[in-house]
Amino acid sequence: MSKRDYYEVLGVGRAATEAELKKAYRKLALENHPDRNPDDPSAEERFKEISEAYAVLSDAEKRGRYDRFGHAGVGGPGGGHPGADFGDLGNFGDLFNDLFGDIFGGAGGRGGRGSRRGRGQRGADLRYNLEIDLDDVLNGCEPSLKIPKMNRCEPCSGAGTAPGTQPSRCGRCEGTGQLMFQQGFFRVNRPCDACGGAGEVITSPCPTCRGAGRVEGQKTITVKVPPGVEDGARLRVTGEGEAGIAGGPPGDLYVVMVLGKHPLFERDGTDLHLEVPVAFVQAALGAEIEVPTLDGKVKLQIPEGTQSGRVLRLRGKGLPPLQPRLDPAQLKKMRGDLYVRVFVEVPTKLNARQRELLEEFAAQSGHEVSPTTKGFVEKLRDLF
Repeated sequence: MSKRDYYEVLGVGRAATEAELKKAYRKLALENHPDRNPDDPSAEERFKEISEAYAVLSDAEKRGRYDRFGHAGVGGPGGGHPGADFGDLGNFGDLFNDLFGDIFGGAGGRGGRGSRRGRGQRGADLRYNLEIDLDDVLNGCEPSLKIPKMNRCEPCSGAGTAPGTQPSRCGRCEGTGQLMFQQGFFRVNRPCDACGGAGEVITSPCPTCRGAGRVEGQKTITVKVPPGVEDGARLRVTGEGEAGIAGGPPGDLYVVMVLGKHPLFERDGTDLHLEVPVAFVQAALGAEIEVPTLDGKVKLQIPEGTQSGRVLRLRGKGLPPLQPRLDPAQLKKMRGDLYVRVFVEVPTKLNARQRELLEEFAAQSGHEVSPTTKGFVEKLRDLF
């Protein structure tokens, strides 16, 4: 039976570059692999044909002979080379390993006999939500946190073996950590399922951790929260996550800041906002009132004729920026401001004398004492 032209098999022109050959082979091999076509009995033959074509055309010397003499140049008088020998594949072997990684989910490895994957695995990272308030943002804090986590087993130092014993060589892979996997006429290595690629197994597990190398526990640690920290900011504490598996390194702990809602202040970066009620008499005549800040109460002057909604500023009564390298004295000079929004409170219950005085005030009032009302009335007149 005559063989198809190799360029036709891969669907490329005779001037195809190495990259184009590789791309065509990868696409066709994935589409026609027998494991992806279990109900198609011809898939294996197509896959072999595609692999054979690429093995020849990806080799510059073989491709040159093929271009001059056709199949006879690379396979002898019989045409082609059935059961082609791919023992020395060069770049083809690298591509084939990549291909099997896609097909078998990374099972195909490049390590040969004697290579092994280390048993130790890094421990998981942990997250701790730390609730803070504005006082913590202003001054910083150093809370102690109780973290439940998997800790290293101390009797076996995380090895998982009973004290005085060592892991045994894995009998399934003979200590290599790899098993040979046969697929058609190809062979690839994959991690040993008996030892997980470690090359050794625990035959005498530690009685404390039962071979896991870790035990459930709790640890108290102190973290330093700097002034000016933002809501949602993360502090990384290296090595304070869960202990590693089989002697692997520990993970990290991420402390996430959760800023609680304050009953009076609202945060806007380094600035704070506050609403303060003022009696309408104070707003009309002017007054000096006390307002709260994070440092305690301070005096605030309400100007005569203050309207509801007016915003007054208290400089330096906000929050510091996040500058961990600066000392508290420097941070104090960089604090934001406190913005006080005044809303005028109208009395809801009046006695007879108060009502009489207000009625007299109303009778005596004119537009000269209510410029805002005057301007509004004039706009209405112009509009209608």
